[in-house]
Amino acid sequence: MSALPSKPPQELAAWRRLAEIAAQGGGEIDGSADQRRFQRFSQQLGPLLVDYSKQRIDDDIRNVLVELAQQSGIEQAIDELFTGAPVNNTEDRAALHMELRRPPGECRTEIFAARERFLHFAERIRNGEYRGIGGKPIATVVHIGIGGSHLGPELATQALAPAHSTPQIRFLANIDGAAASSALAELDPATTLIAIASKSFATLEARINAETAKSWFLERTCDATALARHFVAITANVDAARQFGLAAENCFPLWDWVGGRFSLWSAVGLPVAIALGRESFEELLAGAHSVDMHFRTAPLENNLPVLLALLQVWNTNFLGTATHAVLAYDRRLRRLPDYLQQLEMESNGKSVRCDGTGAALHTAPVIWGGEETNGQHAFHQLLHQGTRLYSADLIACTTPGHSLRHHHDWLLANCLAQSQAMMQGFDAGDAHRHVAGNRPCTTILLDKLTPRALGALLALYEHKVFCAGAIWQINPFDQFGVELGKELAVPIYHQLAAGAESSERDFSTRGMVEAIRWRR
Repeated sequence: MSALPSKPPQELAAWRRLAEIAAQGGGEIDGSADQRRFQRFSQQLGPLLVDYSKQRIDDDIRNVLVELAQQSGIEQAIDELFTGAPVNNTEDRAALHMELRRPPGECRTEIFAARERFLHFAERIRNGEYRGIGGKPIATVVHIGIGGSHLGPELATQALAPAHSTPQIRFLANIDGAAASSALAELDPATTLIAIASKSFATLEARINAETAKSWFLERTCDATALARHFVAITANVDAARQFGLAAENCFPLWDWVGGRFSLWSAVGLPVAIALGRESFEELLAGAHSVDMHFRTAPLENNLPVLLALLQVWNTNFLGTATHAVLAYDRRLRRLPDYLQQLEMESNGKSVRCDGTGAALHTAPVIWGGEETNGQHAFHQLLHQGTRLYSADLIACTTPGHSLRHHHDWLLANCLAQSQAMMQGFDAGDAHRHVAGNRPCTTILLDKLTPRALGALLALYEHKVFCAGAIWQINPFDQFGVELGKELAVPIYHQLAAGAESSERDFSTRGMVEAIRWRR
């Protein structure tokens, strides 16, 4: 944040009061003792119903949490975010991904123009107007990215696109050659479009996979001039994309104020627009924009992103939860845990405050989860009878995307039952069957899984992450921890690929390099 409170969070009066409440055993809940608990601790936001009545709070705790937000300068932080202050202080950048979601007439001219250009391109792909070599329409789009330029588009496409949409959308992110082979398998280059999403056009995984796709294409067509028809890029480095062989009209822009994990709303969402169409993509933006407006204008005590961030701080720093489970009770949202892992842990997995001093407290919990009810037969045993504390979000949809009503009723019944078991536990009089309960969880119910609802859900989490970072006084918009492993991989690669002499001072790593060489 560009401006920090004068004190570290641990020295704020509200923080100290919360520590006292937690030390005195505060936060125990009994869902059967408070008839109005659901009404007081749940809130509708557009197509989302957010129920946090199974969190370990009461009215007094919520009031002190809101005081913590006030003392942390959340209102000023929100204003700075929306007015373009350099909230990414380590890189001296604004974080204005919300601008990408503004409706026509409200967004900047260059943003509107870029949106119109890639949406028009997507429609030409969808309706068969855009033709590849030989005059054939595009049948398959392979989207190459990594991290935020991959997880958001894949989540949205899998969640919202028809099962057998045309064109078919494939995603390639992993540098594992098996992923590239699978993504390109049985494709006809004359009917394939390769979309490369890389802000720098230099990220290792995207670069290697793009070069592999280029070689695959040229080996089968022997036509370098055709690259311009079959490859597009979403990047801030247009020069590098042009050198790769792309046509200027097929390079769509990113801006330095758009972080990768916040880039779905830009041309990075091209595969989503191709799969769903212009109208649905604009609905996705509209859902996110509605949450933007709520976040910017709602008072703190009713501001859902703020409240969810406060609950995360309460659970992490005062109740001692180290992990947070994301339990998606809708198969279409099976990529949501992966998406939120990056959003939360790459944003707030920090140990240093914005001013360079040590955080001296836990920040982001470990985010994990799965597709339910599969998880109930895998890790829920640990959730209910294990010794480790956790918190959880359960996400479900009122209306299913299929006609098997009894399946959906069972799915929803399991969702509600699991949250009930987390809250109240079970005293069986038998130690082997005892379930402690009192595990904090939030249930988010979507009226229906539509583009608007998904946009609202993702924006809700984005702003929650920003608020938690503001309270912890860390910068959620840089990710320098990602770089070290990449840098260390370069000399190791040369030792493996070219037989370069090992200069590793780490004898363990040197031993592994030599072991791999010997086995080859």
